[in-house]
Amino acid sequence: MSETPSNFIHQIIREDIKNNKHEGRVHTRFPPEPNGYLHIGHAKSICLNFTTAQTFDGLCNLRFDDTNPEKENAEYVEAIKENIHWLGFDWEDREFFASLYFDRLYELAEKLIEDGKAYVCSLSPEQAREYRGTLTEPGKNSPDRERPVAENLELFRRMKAGEFGDGEYSLRAKIDMDSPNMNMRDPVLYRIRHQTHHQTGDKWCIYPMYDYTHCISDALEGITHSLCSLEFEDHRPLYDWVLDQLGLPSHPQQIEFARLNINYTVMSKRKLRQLVEEGLVSGWDDPRMPTLAGMRRRGYTPSAIRNFCDAIGVTRTNSVVDVAMLEHALREDLDQHSPRAMAVLRPLKIVITDYPEDKIESLRLPCHPKNPEMGEREIPFRRELYIDRNDFEEVPPPGFKRLISGGEVRLRGAYVIKCEEVIRDSRGEITELHCTHDAATIGAKPEGRKVKGVIHWVSVADAIDAEVRLYDRLFNDENPDRAGGDYHDFINPESLQVLKGCKLEPSLQNLEAEARYQFEREGYFVADRHDHTAEKPVLNLTVTLRDTWGKSQQKVQQKAG
Repeated sequence: MSETPSNFIHQIIREDIKNNKHEGRVHTRFPPEPNGYLHIGHAKSICLNFTTAQTFDGLCNLRFDDTNPEKENAEYVEAIKENIHWLGFDWEDREFFASLYFDRLYELAEKLIEDGKAYVCSLSPEQAREYRGTLTEPGKNSPDRERPVAENLELFRRMKAGEFGDGEYSLRAKIDMDSPNMNMRDPVLYRIRHQTHHQTGDKWCIYPMYDYTHCISDALEGITHSLCSLEFEDHRPLYDWVLDQLGLPSHPQQIEFARLNINYTVMSKRKLRQLVEEGLVSGWDDPRMPTLAGMRRRGYTPSAIRNFCDAIGVTRTNSVVDVAMLEHALREDLDQHSPRAMAVLRPLKIVITDYPEDKIESLRLPCHPKNPEMGEREIPFRRELYIDRNDFEEVPPPGFKRLISGGEVRLRGAYVIKCEEVIRDSRGEITELHCTHDAATIGAKPEGRKVKGVIHWVSVADAIDAEVRLYDRLFNDENPDRAGGDYHDFINPESLQVLKGCKLEPSLQNLEAEARYQFEREGYFVADRHDHTAEKPVLNLTVTLRDTWGKSQQKVQQKAG
């Protein structure tokens, strides 16, 4: 048993082991429905299930709860597996599909019918909802509730044989239409769906419901602790009822925890699918999406996501996590492992008029200021350079500490320069700056010389052209998923800005896809895993340098101290 920070679930498991419940075994599972890509909310469940198994020297299965072929497909299955592996977890040989159990599930359904615990109902879905009642009013029994067992079996077998159309019949559990728990009011166990399944093809035209399938799948796999999000708490009585009626050798223990909610984010798979299908994003792996595929393409690291999941903890209280906390975890990880480089995103040419035209200096800059083991990189310095257009102002605003007309600034790792002349085109637009340099200031700060700012630069002759995509939050409202609202109203029109003709320092000549760098004074960037090539570099902004959450936490700690 490994030592990890405890949570209430681990406390329950420790007590179970002490009492030899489940023969002291710990066996969990991560059971995604393959009806979309995994998102950051799923990462919490993935980490919880796999690390819980690791903590107690147990096992964790990957099982696809694939009971709805209308919305599921093999693409989602493969994407889910790739995402889990990328996050750093492995289910070894324990990959399962609920559809593998369809024959067994059908046999058990017939057993429920034979035991008088299930019946075939002819109510339409609309009628069934009317009969179900409300939170304040009990439901009404279906006219078919007392149908004889033999007739139920015959109809159920005819359903399986494909004799009826979608929605014509369903199989329902016979529990209690007066139950205060709506899930116990004779829930549907099977419905007719003439739909091809991505695993079983056209073998079946009836499919089991999730609540019926999930608990039996857990039991058949010998799961001991079925960890699920808090919205399934009201489903637990049905989970236990099904297993109690069937008397299977294993009866897993369902434990609920609070799901992950993050502000400025939509987490519903249905709504994420809408964003994709409506063309509001470029796909499930669009870097603005909260999907793990999107976050990977944005430049998130698996360790940052795992650290974030550890930091938010596991509780039974629903809450909303500030997205700045997620970004803080990302910055902390990237700061340690990302080499530095210079990139000019909005190029403005400068000419150092008193620097020889044919002279080239090779400057050496550290790849990481805190990690000397990362080594150094060589940067050529010439007469003509690019600086960022935002680093120059003719009429500077208050507090501006970069280059101004007639003012001085230090070039990162190089000289102090002074802007002597502003060159404009026929429209009055600034095309370049003519500057002079102080040869005595290379890598030094002469006494009495005060230079307000330091800016980055790239040699014109050696610069690499690149496309840079600046990503921001997809939604500009803290709660885009608010009740009664339309999340479309809060889509941020400035969530993507594409910059062409950016200039990178030459050390990035052979940059590989998914390589991460901190572009000095700009932020953390990643080479796009799909569009980037060495010949046509494409980089995505992962996260800016400013950390609002981390700074606010420091202030809280200072006050507490």
